[in-house]
Amino acid sequence: MFRAELDAIDIRILKELQADGRMTNVELAARAGISAPPCLRRVRKLEEAGIIEGYTAMLNAPALGYDLVAFCMVGLKHQSEANLKAFAAATGEWPMVRQAWMVSGDSDFLLHCVAENLTRFQDFVIEELTANAQVDTVRTMLTIRQVKRVGLVEV
Repeated sequence: MFRAELDAIDIRILKELQADGRMTNVELAARAGISAPPCLRRVRKLEEAGIIEGYTAMLNAPALGYDLVAFCMVGLKHQSEANLKAFAAATGEWPMVRQAWMVSGDSDFLLHCVAENLTRFQDFVIEELTANAQVDTVRTMLTIRQVKRVGLVEV
Protein backbone atom coordinates (compact mmCIF):
# COMPACT_ATOMS: atom_id res chain seq x y z
CA MET A 1 0.00 0.00 0.00
CA PHE A 2 1.36 3.40 -0.90
CA ARG A 3 0.70 6.70 0.80
CA ALA A 4 -0.83 9.15 -1.60
CA GLU A 5 1.05 12.35 -2.36
CA LEU A 6 -1.49 15.12 -2.02
CA ASP A 7 -1.00 18.83 -2.36
CA ALA A 8 -2.76 21.50 -0.31
CA ILE A 9 -5.64 21.77 -2.79
CA ASP A 10 -6.27 18.00 -2.74
CA ILE A 11 -6.32 18.11 1.05
CA ARG A 12 -8.80 21.03 1.03
CA ILE A 13 -11.01 19.10 -1.40
CA LEU A 14 -10.97 16.01 0.83
CA LYS A 15 -11.75 18.02 3.97
CA GLU A 16 -14.64 19.79 2.28
CA LEU A 17 -16.10 16.58 0.86
CA GLN A 18 -15.91 14.87 4.26
CA ALA A 19 -17.82 17.80 5.75
CA ASP A 20 -20.43 17.90 2.95
CA GLY A 21 -20.34 15.33 0.17
CA ARG A 22 -23.42 16.81 -1.52
CA MET A 23 -22.05 20.21 -2.45
CA THR A 24 -21.83 21.05 -6.12
CA ASN A 25 -18.52 20.99 -7.94
CA VAL A 26 -18.77 24.78 -8.32
CA GLU A 27 -19.14 25.24 -4.55
CA LEU A 28 -16.33 22.75 -3.87
CA ALA A 29 -14.06 24.56 -6.33
CA ALA A 30 -14.75 27.90 -4.64
CA ARG A 31 -13.95 26.43 -1.22
CA ALA A 32 -10.77 24.84 -2.59
CA GLY A 33 -9.70 28.09 -4.24
CA ILE A 34 -9.66 26.82 -7.84
CA SER A 35 -12.00 26.91 -10.83
CA ALA A 36 -14.61 24.22 -11.46
CA PRO A 37 -13.01 22.21 -14.33
CA PRO A 38 -9.69 21.48 -12.56
CA CYS A 39 -11.60 20.77 -9.34
CA LEU A 40 -13.68 18.13 -11.10
CA ARG A 41 -10.53 16.60 -12.61
CA ARG A 42 -8.92 16.44 -9.16
CA VAL A 43 -11.99 14.82 -7.61
CA ARG A 44 -12.12 12.22 -10.38
CA LYS A 45 -8.38 11.54 -9.93
CA LEU A 46 -8.92 11.08 -6.16
CA GLU A 47 -11.80 8.69 -6.89
CA GLU A 48 -9.81 6.71 -9.45
CA ALA A 49 -6.89 6.43 -7.03
CA GLY A 50 -9.25 4.94 -4.43
CA ILE A 51 -8.70 7.81 -1.99
CA ILE A 52 -12.38 8.74 -2.27
CA GLU A 53 -14.17 5.42 -1.93
CA GLY A 54 -17.72 6.66 -2.32
CA TYR A 55 -20.41 8.99 -1.04
CA THR A 56 -23.01 8.27 1.62
CA ALA A 57 -25.64 10.08 3.62
CA MET A 58 -25.24 10.32 7.40
CA LEU A 59 -28.61 9.38 8.90
CA ASN A 60 -30.14 10.35 12.23
CA ALA A 61 -30.63 6.88 13.77
CA PRO A 62 -33.01 7.91 16.59
CA ALA A 63 -35.25 9.77 14.11
CA LEU A 64 -35.57 6.46 12.24
CA GLY A 65 -36.39 4.49 15.40
CA TYR A 66 -32.90 3.15 16.13
CA ASP A 67 -32.34 4.29 19.70
CA LEU A 68 -29.54 1.98 20.79
CA VAL A 69 -25.88 2.09 19.79
CA ALA A 70 -23.56 -0.52 21.28
CA PHE A 71 -20.12 -1.99 20.81
CA CYS A 72 -19.32 -5.67 21.14
CA MET A 73 -15.84 -6.99 21.81
CA VAL A 74 -15.74 -10.53 20.48
CA GLY A 75 -13.16 -13.19 21.29
CA LEU A 76 -12.98 -16.24 19.07
CA LYS A 77 -12.35 -19.81 20.22
CA HIS A 78 -9.45 -20.14 17.79
CA GLN A 79 -7.64 -17.47 15.81
CA SER A 80 -6.87 -19.55 12.74
CA GLU A 81 -7.12 -17.80 9.42
CA ALA A 82 -10.18 -19.87 8.52
CA ASN A 83 -12.01 -18.91 11.75
CA LEU A 84 -11.11 -15.24 11.40
CA LYS A 85 -12.36 -15.21 7.81
CA ALA A 86 -15.54 -17.11 8.71
CA PHE A 87 -16.40 -14.72 11.51
CA ALA A 88 -15.59 -11.67 9.37
CA ALA A 89 -17.95 -13.04 6.71
CA ALA A 90 -20.67 -13.61 9.32
CA THR A 91 -20.56 -9.93 10.32
CA GLY A 92 -21.60 -9.08 6.78
CA GLU A 93 -24.81 -11.06 7.27
CA TRP A 94 -25.92 -9.18 10.40
CA PRO A 95 -27.72 -5.91 9.53
CA MET A 96 -27.41 -4.72 13.14
CA VAL A 97 -23.61 -4.72 12.78
CA ARG A 98 -22.85 -1.46 11.00
CA GLN A 99 -19.04 -1.59 11.20
CA ALA A 100 -16.62 -4.34 12.19
CA TRP A 101 -12.89 -4.35 12.84
CA MET A 102 -10.45 -7.17 13.46
CA VAL A 103 -8.41 -5.96 16.44
CA SER A 104 -5.45 -6.95 18.57
CA GLY A 105 -5.47 -7.29 22.33
CA ASP A 106 -7.98 -9.03 24.58
CA SER A 107 -10.57 -9.37 21.78
CA ASP A 108 -10.41 -10.42 18.16
CA PHE A 109 -13.20 -8.22 16.74
CA LEU A 110 -14.89 -4.96 17.63
CA LEU A 111 -18.44 -4.57 16.33
CA HIS A 112 -20.40 -1.32 16.12
CA CYS A 113 -24.09 -2.19 16.41
CA VAL A 114 -27.25 -0.12 15.99
CA ALA A 115 -30.62 -1.47 17.13
CA GLU A 116 -34.17 -0.30 17.64
CA ASN A 117 -34.03 -1.01 21.37
CA LEU A 118 -32.34 -3.02 24.11
CA THR A 119 -34.54 -6.07 23.59
CA ARG A 120 -33.60 -6.35 19.90
CA PHE A 121 -29.92 -5.92 20.75
CA GLN A 122 -30.10 -8.58 23.48
CA ASP A 123 -31.84 -10.97 21.06
CA PHE A 124 -29.06 -10.41 18.53
CA VAL A 125 -26.31 -11.01 21.12
CA ILE A 126 -27.91 -14.19 22.46
CA GLU A 127 -29.42 -15.73 19.33
CA GLU A 128 -26.90 -14.75 16.69
CA LEU A 129 -23.60 -13.48 18.05
CA THR A 130 -22.93 -15.88 20.93
CA ALA A 131 -24.50 -18.71 18.92
CA ASN A 132 -21.89 -18.31 16.18
CA ALA A 133 -19.61 -21.37 16.09
CA GLN A 134 -16.41 -19.29 16.16
CA VAL A 135 -17.36 -17.13 19.16
CA ASP A 136 -15.90 -17.79 22.62
CA THR A 137 -16.57 -14.52 24.49
CA VAL A 138 -18.65 -11.40 23.98
CA ARG A 139 -18.40 -8.22 26.02
CA THR A 140 -20.92 -5.51 25.25
CA MET A 141 -20.84 -1.78 25.89
CA LEU A 142 -24.01 0.29 25.59
CA THR A 143 -23.43 3.90 24.64
CA ILE A 144 -24.89 6.79 26.59
CA ARG A 145 -24.51 9.66 24.13
CA GLN A 146 -22.41 10.39 21.07
CA VAL A 147 -20.17 13.37 21.78
CA LYS A 148 -18.19 13.59 18.54
CA ARG A 149 -18.96 12.71 14.94
CA VAL A 150 -16.56 13.67 12.16
CA GLY A 151 -15.16 12.18 8.97
CA LEU A 152 -13.10 9.07 9.46
CA VAL A 153 -9.77 10.53 8.37
CA GLU A 154 -8.04 13.77 9.35
CA VAL A 155 -6.34 15.10 6.25
